[in-house]
Amino acid sequence: MSASPLSVIVWNEFVHERNNEAVRAIYPQGMHATIAEGLRRTPPLSRGALPIEVATATLDEPEHGLDEARLAGCDVLVWWGHRAHAQVSDAVVDREQRRVLEGMGLVVLHSAHFSRIFRRLLGTNCSLRWRVAGEKERFWVVEPSHPIAAGLGEYFELPHEEMYGERFDVPAPESTVLISWFPGGEVFRSGLCWQRGHGRIFYFRPGHETYPTFHDANVQRVLANAVQWAAPRVSLPDRCPKVPPLEPIGE
Repeated sequence: MSASPLSVIVWNEFVHERNNEAVRAIYPQGMHATIAEGLRRTPPLSRGALPIEVATATLDEPEHGLDEARLAGCDVLVWWGHRAHAQVSDAVVDREQRRVLEGMGLVVLHSAHFSRIFRRLLGTNCSLRWRVAGEKERFWVVEPSHPIAAGLGEYFELPHEEMYGERFDVPAPESTVLISWFPGGEVFRSGLCWQRGHGRIFYFRPGHETYPTFHDANVQRVLANAVQWAAPRVSLPDRCPKVPPLEPIGE
C-alpha cells in the first residue's frame, strides 16, 4: 500500500440533529462533522500511521453520498445510524459489502449495531439490552497492547451515556479491546474487532445522540486509532475463477 493519505468517509443519518433541538445544540453541524473534526485533529500514535483525508456523507444525499466512484476510493468508512436503517438502499448496502470484502475498513458506531451493513456482514441479529438513563459508562481497556488501545489508560469514563447490556448477539470477535460497565449493573463488550473477506471491522459502543460523546478526547483517540487499524492492507476484488492446473495432473 502506498504512503498516500487514507481516505476516510464519516457517514451519518443526520436525522436527529435536524428534528431534535437538544441534539442540534450538541452537534450543530451534525455528528458526522464533529466525528470528522475529531479525526482530523487527533494525531495518530501507531508506528507507520498514515495521514488521513476525512470527508462526510449523509442519508439524504444522492445514493446516500456513497456512489460507486466515491466508495471505490474510500479506505475506511465510519458509520453512525439509528432511526433510518431501513432507508439505506439495497444498492448501497451491496456496494459497502463488496468494498469491505475487497479490503475497505468499516468502523461501526453505537446504534449502527442494527445497521443493514453490520448485520449483513456479521450474519446475526446484533440485538442487545438497552436503557436511556444518563448513566456513567466506564470503559475497561482489556487488550492494552492492541493498536486501538494506544494512548488510553487502564480505563476511561463518560459521565452520561445510554446503557447497552449483554447479551450482544454477534459472532465471537477476533479481539475484544474494551468492555463497559454501567452503574445499573450491566457490562457490555464495547470495542470489538472482526475481519470479513479482506476488510477489517471495528464496533465501538458509545455515541447516543443526546450526549456529547463525540466531543470526548478519549472517544476521539479510539476512533483515530481504529481508522489506522482498519486501513486496507490489500485491495482484492472478490472472485471465484475457474483456473487451469499449474502441473500436469494426468488422466
